[in-house]
Amino acid sequence: MEERRVGSLRFRIDFSQPIYEQIVQQFQSSVVKGEIERGAKIPSVRELAQALHVTPNTVMHAYQEMERSGLTETRRGQGTFITSSQEQIEQLRSKLAAVAVREFLQKMNDLGYSGQEIFRLIQDEERDESL
Repeated sequence: MEERRVGSLRFRIDFSQPIYEQIVQQFQSSVVKGEIERGAKIPSVRELAQALHVTPNTVMHAYQEMERSGLTETRRGQGTFITSSQEQIEQLRSKLAAVAVREFLQKMNDLGYSGQEIFRLIQDEERDESL
């Protein structure tokens, strides 16, 4: 896995997985964590492609996916911007949290844990972290 910087943004690229999906996921994560502000301009397709050493088509695919989902908007002649809608960002945050919970529960179920055991483990971990 390689890490590349584009301005203040950091991208970790794993060339064994679809790169456009990783670009989308990393933008989503940065936005919901507040690392990229609402309404912020993001790098041009060409700029990001050069920095990540990928084809412009790969970045364009990611940008189209982000616009389709409402994460970004393209303004003719100005560039691509993160949505200014706090509601849209909160919906994305909730969606990402639900996916993370489902993945966690699936892994715990695969390890043979029951719902109550999982709950107890979470409580124990929370208690340990607050000490």
